Formats: sequence, structure tokens, C-alpha cells
Amino acid sequence: MHSKPKKSLSQNFLIDKNIRGKIITSCVFKSSDVAVEIGAGSGELTAMIAGQVKKLYAVEIDKRLYPVLSQRLALHSNASIVKANILKFDLKSFLRDEGLSAKIKVFGNIPYNISSPLLEYFIDHRNLISEIFITVQKEFAARVVAVPGSKVYGSLSCFAQYYFEPQIVFNIRKNSFFPVPKVDSTFLKLKVRKEPNVRVDNEDLFFKVIRAAFNKRRKTLRNSLEGVVSKEILDKFFTLRKLNPNIRPDDLSLEDFGCLSGFLTPLAKP
Repeated sequence: MHSKPKKSLSQNFLIDKNIRGKIITSCVFKSSDVAVEIGAGSGELTAMIAGQVKKLYAVEIDKRLYPVLSQRLALHSNASIVKANILKFDLKSFLRDEGLSAKIKVFGNIPYNISSPLLEYFIDHRNLISEIFITVQKEFAARVVAVPGSKVYGSLSCFAQYYFEPQIVFNIRKNSFFPVPKVDSTFLKLKVRKEPNVRVDNEDLFFKVIRAAFNKRRKTLRNSLEGVVSKEILDKFFTLRKLNPNIRPDDLSLEDFGCLSGFLTPLAKP
């Protein structure tokens, strides 16, 4: 039984048993896996997965849910409750203190309002993680997997795809949750890349160019990067990549952005 959802925490509890089953099947947990759940809630999914993995850590911020979560996990000695805000949680130190060196699997039903900062958290902790399975707003997932030329392709797409191999596993109707959100959701898989998608010499510069380009995405690349990249360098870039000089940012691939930042690397201050 759920406590009354907290609006301040953007809580929408997954109540559809069929969807829970699809999530478990899609994650393909192994008996050797160490799993971390974000937003364990009252633990229905947590308890189902605890029996499939070596160790499970259920991260939950809402202290009202701890009693029922503890009760549901009472028969699973391999499951522990972590009373924390995931965005402030020192995952590296925690895993070290637990004596764990193998990479973990992360899963969870994510509040819509922390999707972007949580993606940044995953990027910062990617060396500790092998795969991530999360339920997010459908529109957010579409942006993560978007390809060049798509209306929703942007800086989020580039950042996510640079570090991860994203995949939409399946979509979830809004009435699968309580309370019912205003939009549908998507179960999203993020497989951590062993190496970034594109080889660049200066990641900070690479990301700076991407942010600047999409900050004025409706303009041509030349106009959106005015003051950031010189006309001369852009001309060389267009020639090398055989691109239309009037191309817009959302038509450039990660490889294109990597090439462009490479022109700027020798000019960057040490």
C-alpha cells in the first residue's frame, strides 16, 4: 500500500503489474549483479528484483516509505535501504565502503523533474556503472535517442550519446501510474560506452561548441556560433566535412561537432 504521493517529490508510483514484469524481463538481471534502485517507493519492484541479484541497494528519499519498504524486504537479506537523495549521494565512496569493485546496474522509476540532473549524475559516475534502466517522461527519452535532423535532436542528445548507447525499450501509458501524470513515459536503457562515441582532444571545448550551437538552434550554425568560432575556421570545417555553409546545428552529427572542436583545440588556452 502506498503513502499519499508527495507532489514536492514528483512521485508517481508504478501500479501496473504487467509493466513491472516487463521491466524485470528487460533488465535481464543475473545472480552475480549488484543493482542500485533509484526511488524504491514502497518496494514492490524492489522485492521482485532482490531475488534475482547478488546485492540490491534501494535508494529512497521519502522517510514515510521506510517502514513498508523495510517490511517488504525483510525476507531478502541481500537487499539494503539507502536513505538518501540520489543527487547528493556519494556513490563511489559508498561502493568502496561496501567492498564492491564490480560495475553496478542502475534501475528506477525517475521523477520527471530530476531527469536532466540525474543524467549528469550518471555521466559523472559512469565508471562505476555498466547499464542503466530508467522510466522517464516520453518526450525526454525521445530527446535522448534523437538523431541529427530530428526536431528534438539537441545538446541533450549529443551529451547522452557521447557517453551512452541509449535505447527506448518500451513506452508506458500514463494510467500505469498513481497518481496519473499528464504525459506518457518510456522505459529507457542507457548502456555505458567503454569509450566515448567520438574521439576528441578537449572535451570541455567540444561541449562548449555544442552548447553554443544549440543555444540558437533555429539559426544557421554560422550565426549560432558567432563570437565562438571564427568565419575562417567554419569555412575550413564546411569544406572538410563537405557540408552546406547554411547548415543548422540540428543537422550536425557528433562526429561533425568533434571535427569542429578539433579545429579550435590548438587555439584554446592551456
